[in-house]
Amino acid sequence: MNRVILMGRLTRDPEVRYSQGERAMAIARYTLAVDRRSRRSQDGNEQTADFINCVAFDKAGEFAEKYFRQGMRVLISGRIQTGSYTNKDGVKVYTTDIVVEDQEFADSKGGAPGEGGGYQPTSRPAPSSAIGDGFMNIPDGVEDEGLPFN
Repeated sequence: MNRVILMGRLTRDPEVRYSQGERAMAIARYTLAVDRRSRRSQDGNEQTADFINCVAFDKAGEFAEKYFRQGMRVLISGRIQTGSYTNKDGVKVYTTDIVVEDQEFADSKGGAPGEGGGYQPTSRPAPSSAIGDGFMNIPDGVEDEGLPFN
C-alpha cells in the first residue's frame, strides 16, 4: 500500500501551470515543511523539518491555486511517486513527490501567520425546517420505534 498523510506549512504560494490539449488541467506544485518528531538539543534551539514536494492535479490543483498561501498549515493525503530525469549537464536526477489525493486546511480561521489566515469559511445556511435554536421540527405522529435508545 502506498499511502501518505502529512501536515505541515506551505513554504511558498503554490506554483500552478495548466496542461496543454483539449482540456487544460491545473497542475499545482508546492512544498510542505513538516516538523520532525525528534529530541531537541540541550540548548533547545534545534528545530528540524523535512521539506516535502507535493503535486496536485485538476480540481485539487485549482483549489490549491485559489486558497493556499505561504505559511498556511495544511493536511494532505496521497501517494509517493518517484521518478528521474537527466538534467542539462547530463546528470541523472532522482525525484520524490507526493501526488495529492486529498487536501484541507489544518488551521482554524485566522490561524496562519502573516495574512490573517487567508481561509474564510462560509457560514452554513440553517435547514429550512429548523427553528431558531437549530433543532429540526419533528412532525406529530412520527414514531421512534426500533431506535436503539428507547
